[in-house]
Amino acid sequence: MRPVPMPSTPHVARTTVWWGKVTSTMLASLLILADAAEEGRKVVLAMLVVGLIFIAVIALGELTHYLAVKRKSRTPSRTL
Repeated sequence: MRPVPMPSTPHVARTTVWWGKVTSTMLASLLILADAAEEGRKVVLAMLVVGLIFIAVIALGELTHYLAVKRKSRTPSRTL
């Protein structure tokens, strides 16, 4: 005789008061929206910081190029 298999998940009783479930769902969605807004703010600030770093690297490269050209034009050329 084979043993009877156990159910994979236990039976969950349904909520008889539907408005309690709706209000808890609405509260959870408001909390998620608040978290999403805060997360979006963090993402935007991070993007701005990355953009500033990107512009700073470009400006540093252009400055070193300008100084190298200026230094090269200032030294006399040596002909042998």
